Amino acid sequence: MPNRPRPRLRPLLALLLAASCSLGAHAAEPLPQLQGWQVPPAWLTPIAPVQISDHVWQLGTAGITTLLFKTEAGAVLIDGGMPQAAPVILDHLKQIGVAPSDVKLLLHSHAHADHVGSTAALQRATGAVVVSNAESAVLLARGGYNDLHYGDSIVFPPVTATRLLQDREVVQLGSLRLQVWFTPGHTPGSMSWTWTDTRAGKPTRMALVDSLTLPGYRLLQSAIYPRIVEEFQRGLAAIREMPCDVLITPHPDISGWQFDKPASPHPEPLSCTAYADRADANMRKQLEAQRAAPNSKAP
Repeated sequence: MPNRPRPRLRPLLALLLAASCSLGAHAAEPLPQLQGWQVPPAWLTPIAPVQISDHVWQLGTAGITTLLFKTEAGAVLIDGGMPQAAPVILDHLKQIGVAPSDVKLLLHSHAHADHVGSTAALQRATGAVVVSNAESAVLLARGGYNDLHYGDSIVFPPVTATRLLQDREVVQLGSLRLQVWFTPGHTPGSMSWTWTDTRAGKPTRMALVDSLTLPGYRLLQSAIYPRIVEEFQRGLAAIREMPCDVLITPHPDISGWQFDKPASPHPEPLSCTAYADRADANMRKQLEAQRAAPNSKAP
């Protein structure tokens, strides 16, 4: 069959030609930039290092905790903050007299970008061993992609954990003994840590207890995390067992810390038990709301 003209295309071609001529005559505005994960300014605000106890320092930003432990055998870091925070943490190490090569172990609370975002960069700079557990190591290795609740929205540079822990295992460096407590819920691999240090020479039992929020999570009949309520309650029970004279949290304000005010950095202390009780009450409210609106959209 012979080809026939297609008159309907002619107006479209004319429009495209006109647009092309217009672009040639006047520079077009660039397309909007992609926007990354936006966080509160305090999470990205550098502050001076704050000494918490005789051997423990806060090296993170105003709104995110990064703990540095000094020992006679080297140093340990727990959490690294946002990906942008790596240069700040490395500079803070120098300020308190710790060389990058002195850092022997990199630990973490949970594997979200605001707490392990800089771990890959810190590992390259220090050569330290990355310590995790099986649940979190998967998320670390894929850089946060395919997160149970956030999908691919809060990714970070991937890093490989070379030591995997069991619940209640003790990580030791020199005289420092850090015990890990699995406290799942915020993530399946959430970890909390306890240790004893001295404050003004007095032994003090300290705890870094992981985040206990369940922001927008489906708690009832969750296809992606079916036992989330039981897991969360198991973590709360562990927190109530912890030796805990001083509580620290990955976001310091949750436990009453104000690291940007070093003259009085802990004006409103919170106990581990009170932290667990408050989280328990919030979880129950969330459950009740979902029972009242079972068809609400959530993962």
